[in-house]
Amino acid sequence: MLILVVNCGSSSAKYELFNVEKETSLCRGAVERIGEQTSWMVYHPSGKDQTKQKTVCPDHHRAIELIRDTLVDAQKGVLKDVMDVMGVGHRVVHGGEEFNQSTLIDAKVMKSIEKFSALAPLHNPPAIEGIKGCMRIFQGVPQVAVFDTAFHQTMPEQAFAYGIPYKFYKKYSIRKYGFHGTSHRYISMKAAELLGCPVQDVNVISVHLGNGCSIAAVAGGKSIDTSMGFTPLEGLLMGTRSGDMDPAVVTFLMRAENIGPEEMDGIMNKKSGLLGISGISNDMRDILSGLQEGNARARLAYDVFVYRIKKYIGAYAAVLGKVDAVVFAGGIGENVPEIKSEIKRHLRPMLGSACEFLTVRTNEELLIAKDTYNLVKRSA
Repeated sequence: MLILVVNCGSSSAKYELFNVEKETSLCRGAVERIGEQTSWMVYHPSGKDQTKQKTVCPDHHRAIELIRDTLVDAQKGVLKDVMDVMGVGHRVVHGGEEFNQSTLIDAKVMKSIEKFSALAPLHNPPAIEGIKGCMRIFQGVPQVAVFDTAFHQTMPEQAFAYGIPYKFYKKYSIRKYGFHGTSHRYISMKAAELLGCPVQDVNVISVHLGNGCSIAAVAGGKSIDTSMGFTPLEGLLMGTRSGDMDPAVVTFLMRAENIGPEEMDGIMNKKSGLLGISGISNDMRDILSGLQEGNARARLAYDVFVYRIKKYIGAYAAVLGKVDAVVFAGGIGENVPEIKSEIKRHLRPMLGSACEFLTVRTNEELLIAKDTYNLVKRSA
C-alpha cells in the first residue's frame, strides 16, 4: 500500500512515498524556493542518484502539481497513476488542544487547522495550502493530518500551565504545547524496541537535536513534559533560537534598542542561539571547527548548548523518577557523538548504571505514513 507524505514549509514542499507494508521508501524529494524567481525540483528515487533541476513554482498548489508530475513521469516516476496512492499524510505543526492524535481531514478539521494558524503563523498556512493542493490534484484520495503538538497533549496541567493570569489561558489558549511530537513518539517507540520491552513499561528522555532542539520526558509511551512551549522558542539553545531566558529581557531590549515586536521576534528566532553567541554560524559543524581553532565564542556557544541539555535531562529524570534510556536523535544528536559522550559521562552517576544512552535515526515521515495508512484502512 502506497502512502505519500507531504511536509509544506513557507518556501518548500518536501515529500516521500512509502510502501507502508514493507516500511520502505520508494522515493523522496522537494520543491525548494517556492515563490522565488527560480525554484528547484529535487528528486531522489530509492537506490538511485538524486537529481536537481530548475523550475518555476509560484505557490504550493503548483508545487503539488510538480510533485505529482514527477511521481507519474513515464521515464523516472514510480507511479502509473495518482490513484495508486492509498492516502496522503500531511505534517501539520499546530493542532492546539483539539487534536491528541492524527485525524482524517474534512471541512471541520480544515477550519480547526486554519484557526490554529494564529498560534503557528509560519507553519500552518503553508500546510493548509499543501492540503488544498493535494485535495485538488489527488482527488478522491483520503488526506490525513499528523500534528506535531498531538503527542504532548498527555502532559498534565501542572506541566503545561504558565504562571500568568489564568484568564489569558482561557481567552488566548496560552500554554505549553510542545513540538517535534512525531519525532519524540518515534524515538520513544524505537527505544522500547531496542531495550526489548513494551513501550508502556519504559521511561525515556528523548533528545531531538537539530537546528531546532527539544527534549521530552516520556513515561510509558506518553509525553509528560517537553522543553518547547507556546512556540518552538522555549527550552534548549538552538541554531538560531534563544531558548530559555528571563522574559524581562524582551521588554528591556525593546525599550533600549527602540525596536518593535516583529523585530524582537526576529532577533529571538533568527539571530540568537548558536549563531548569536558564536557570531560564526548556526551550524554545529562550524561551531566544532571553531573549537578546533580556539575560538572563545564558539567554545561558549558549545558549552551553553551542552549545559542546557544536561540541565533538562536532570530535571526530567526528577519528573520521571526512573529513567530506562536517554535517546539522542536529529542531525546533531545522530552525528555529533562527543555531545552524547560528554553528557553520559556527567549524568551516569545520577541516572545509574541501568540507564541506557542510545542513538536512533528519527523517522517522522515513516510514522506519518503509518498513521495515514492505519486511519485510511480503518475508515474504509
